[in-house]
Amino acid sequence: MYAARTTSYQGSIMVDICDLDLIGSKLEQGDLVINLTREYYQQQVIEQPYAQDLLHKCDIANLVGERIVKQALDMKLAKEAGIKRIAGVPFLMLYKFQRR
Repeated sequence: MYAARTTSYQGSIMVDICDLDLIGSKLEQGDLVINLTREYYQQQVIEQPYAQDLLHKCDIANLVGERIVKQALDMKLAKEAGIKRIAGVPFLMLYKFQRR
């Protein structure tokens, strides 16, 4: 299960998806702090098939967590080299230059 938020941004569809079990966490690494809040990420709770659908449809995606980042890799939307780890948690940003 995932926490997801969908917004329109400059004419594009942007999704923020986080592994549900990370909601409420604070990732800290050096000066970088990311709060994975329910208010920001959890517009809705979704399951894997809908997450996959959102990843197909979106233009921009911000993904946090082992499961959702693996899903993007399995869908060939990114490569391992594009993943940043923050306090050991995978973080991936996608930007599609062309709609599919």
